[in-house]
Amino acid sequence: MTKPGYTEEKYDGVTVLVGAERGAYPYANSVLVRGTAETLVIDPSLSLVGAAPPADTVLVSHAHEDHVAGLGGYEVPVRIHDGDLAALCSREVMATGYGLPPDATAHTDAILRDRFHVRDRTDATGFADGTVFDLGGRTVTVVHLPGHTAGHCGFLIEPDGFLYVADIDLTSFGPYYGDTGSSLADFEASMRRCREIDVRWYGTAHQRGVIEGASEFSARLEAFARVVERRDAALLAFLDEPRTVEEIAGHRLVYRPDVEGSHVGPVERRTAVQHLERLIGAGLVMEVERERFRTT
Repeated sequence: MTKPGYTEEKYDGVTVLVGAERGAYPYANSVLVRGTAETLVIDPSLSLVGAAPPADTVLVSHAHEDHVAGLGGYEVPVRIHDGDLAALCSREVMATGYGLPPDATAHTDAILRDRFHVRDRTDATGFADGTVFDLGGRTVTVVHLPGHTAGHCGFLIEPDGFLYVADIDLTSFGPYYGDTGSSLADFEASMRRCREIDVRWYGTAHQRGVIEGASEFSARLEAFARVVERRDAALLAFLDEPRTVEEIAGHRLVYRPDVEGSHVGPVERRTAVQHLERLIGAGLVMEVERERFRTT
């Protein structure tokens, strides 16, 4: 086994395996939970490659490459929510789920294979919201938090009072709901659900790490959610005259102007459509010409 690319932080019986660069992408934070009977790992990241700690079961919060890059170190049962099971079983399905043009999808598939060590995990099986994994003296309960992906989940670890919220990650970038299976409405519902779970610690997959206390977590979650409101406001300001979806995508709601890549256009288009739909539903935007929109 090579030297681990992570550091360990203890929260009672929960160990957070903090990825390189504080878990910033392409790295991520993983979680190790030990009971008296079994040990479980959540989201084996790139930092675990070649240094994966032993476990009896692996849980995956969702089928994105940065959360499964270390799976090759485990030949044990792998579980994921049914909504993301197909993408974990097939790298092709995972690559297609980003909704990129065919040539970019082929390039993404090569990156998944070569940089993130993603391979088909046809042995993986699904779970549902509320599924409980009893490790002996310690339980891990699935908390379905869709929006980022259809099957995105958090995990509540008791009796420690630790909620792992995965990619509800509280970063300044804000919520990401730009994949083909993403949903802004579901993401907002998942954030509301997180607010209702009062525990001691809240663990994120990237950068922010672990937040202690429900009040501090709630304040940071509110700031994270306000990014969605700022995107709404930016879109309303841009629709002072009729605009197409392509024009909105070019104006950008998600990425800074200097960010380049084949993913930018498709993500901006899907994000624009979701914001348009909610603003039309609120009576703030209308279609004034065929496929051209402006504020009411």
